[in-house]
Amino acid sequence: EVQLVESGGGLVQAGGSLRLSCAASGFTDDSYAIGWFRQAPGKGREAVLCISVSDGSTYYSDSVKGRFTISSDNAKNTVYLQMNSLKPEDTAVYYCAAGALCWPYDYWGRGTQVTVNS
Repeated sequence: EVQLVESGGGLVQAGGSLRLSCAASGFTDDSYAIGWFRQAPGKGREAVLCISVSDGSTYYSDSVKGRFTISSDNAKNTVYLQMNSLKPEDTAVYYCAAGALCWPYDYWGRGTQVTVNS
């Protein structure tokens, strides 16, 4: 059974940084992709970035380019979301998801809250 567990959320001041982790288990090999999504209160879910664990290719939303970075540690089966220069509008619940490719996704984590104060 595939499981995804996010961690690393919290409260940060605008301009600060956070690193989220998505620990994946249950995969039999590296042929999958991990995507990060976020959902702010009263808004729809937004795709933020994605990484193909097998070849390292990445995809970024324009809203986070230059500020957020996605990376993977295959030995730890963990994907990281490094968030720099955080803005209040980055406040949301952040979810990681997994699938064979960067869409569609078959598995979802429960999310971790990120709050950015101005």
